[in-house]
Amino acid sequence: MSARSEASYAAVTPPITDPTFGAATTGKVGMWIFLVTDALMFGGLLLAYGILRAGNKEWPTPTSVLGIPFTAVMTFVLIVSSLTMVLGLDGAKKGNRREAVKWLLATAGGGIFFLCGQVYEYRHLIHEGFTLPSGNFPATFYVITSFHGAHVFTGVCYLLITAFGVWRGKHLENGANFVEITGLFWHFVDLIWILVFTLVYLIP
Repeated sequence: MSARSEASYAAVTPPITDPTFGAATTGKVGMWIFLVTDALMFGGLLLAYGILRAGNKEWPTPTSVLGIPFTAVMTFVLIVSSLTMVLGLDGAKKGNRREAVKWLLATAGGGIFFLCGQVYEYRHLIHEGFTLPSGNFPATFYVITSFHGAHVFTGVCYLLITAFGVWRGKHLENGANFVEITGLFWHFVDLIWILVFTLVYLIP
């Protein structure tokens, strides 16, 4: 192995077993608690959307208003970013900083692509008169999708901070626990979007 290759590796300390939570660290438990409460918030928004839609016989068909093919590409990129997150975590657990940073940045890139696509979608819809005060459908659409978009933005910042730390040789202790917690949040964001895309965009 060359000196340059060796420089891209860092020592990874093994996972520490917590006396209370076992293999799950307090950070992971905290993230899981946060994700459960966050899932309830998304559940409430989607439930409100379903109730409003069920009570309105004149609710427009989403596929006739929203750009499904374009959003499908955004969705595909977001799903692929979950794969790159797995590769990034694998690199971190092996102590390969270069691989970890490369895939973490690729994951963040997928999130940035999604956010840019969402901005483009909003501009197009608003230009077509699909605005927040124009009805229950646009109101619920913008609230749900922007709330998710805020999570994607947070996730991108989280990923960039994690990648920068890994590049400096940090976040590799305790079995790359910090990177794994970052991955938990990102996978949650991806999973929620699949639900939003299915319920808000695809169901006629």
